[in-house]
Order: sequence, then structure tokens, then C-alpha cells
Amino acid sequence: MSPNKTQHKNNNDSWRSFKENGTTVLIALVLAFLIRVFVAEPRYIPSESMFPTLETGDRLVIEKVVYKFHAPTKGDIVVFQPPAKLRLLGYEKNQAFIKRAIATGGETVAVKDGVVYVDNQPLSEEYIAAPPEYDLIPVTVPEGELFVMGDNRNNSNDSHVWGFLPADNVIGHAVFRFWPFERIGTV
Repeated sequence: MSPNKTQHKNNNDSWRSFKENGTTVLIALVLAFLIRVFVAEPRYIPSESMFPTLETGDRLVIEKVVYKFHAPTKGDIVVFQPPAKLRLLGYEKNQAFIKRAIATGGETVAVKDGVVYVDNQPLSEEYIAAPPEYDLIPVTVPEGELFVMGDNRNNSNDSHVWGFLPADNVIGHAVFRFWPFERIGTV
């Protein structure tokens, strides 16, 4: 085989290998993008509003599929875009919040003497940092909305401050903590 044919064959092999590797990388990037947009994404906890369940700096996987089939349920830890009232106060639409769903449409929430009540039944809340140091007159959650609260009841910008959360604002729910390593596990 002449040197020109050998060089031409090597160039073709190199180009074919480059195209195959490029295609593999492109497919991987597209899949990663689609998974992040539609299935799951990582999130960082920036504040103490969900302490002790979540700590500042925790990194979570947020699952985004299940709420396409059913609405959030009481007890779910949901990630959401701020409602209109918070955007009027300067929060950006893409600035995600994370709180626990306490009540859903049609349920009545009240806080009295350090206890959260849903439909006049006290919640058993072993996950909170401390009982709430405020009262909330009974409010009924409109259909298609949620009442959400941080587990750190006395240090949380949540529904007791700004009102109801439209279910359409929910991005997904927290399912798994992947950092810090010593606290890895389901949420």
C-alpha cells in the first residue's frame, strides 16, 4: 500500500472515530438535558427554613415526574417557583423554594398555642425544629393550591406569611439527599 493510501485510510479512521465519539457525547448531553428538564434535577439548600430535616448546604435530587400524574400530598417536601405575591416582593420567578405541604385544596389550616391543625385535627410533627411561636386564624386552602410550611416553623418564609401556593408552581419533590456524604439517603 502506498504511503498516500495509508495516510488517507488513517485520516478516514480518525474522522470516523471522531464522528462516533462526537455523536456519543452529543447524545449524552441531550439525554442529560432532557432528564434535568423533565425527570429529575439536583438542588442546593440555601437556608435553614427546612431544618432539621434539611440543613443549609444539603444537595438533593428533585423528582419531577410524579406530579404530572397526581397532585402533591400532605407531607411531601416540594420545590416550587415563588407565587405572585413573593415575586412582587422581589423574588425571581426562577428562584426555587422548598417547603413541606401541610394542606391541600379544601382543607382548613390553623395554628394555635404552638400546634398546627388541619381540619381541626392537630398534626403530629416530629420533624419540626420547634413548635410555632405564632398563631394563624383558620384559613381554607382553595382547590388547586397548597398550604406549605418550613420545618423550621419560626424561621421560614412560607404560607403562614404569604398565603397559598398554586399547585402549578410546584417543580417537583425532594426524594434523595446526595450530599453531604455522611447524610446521604432518602428525604
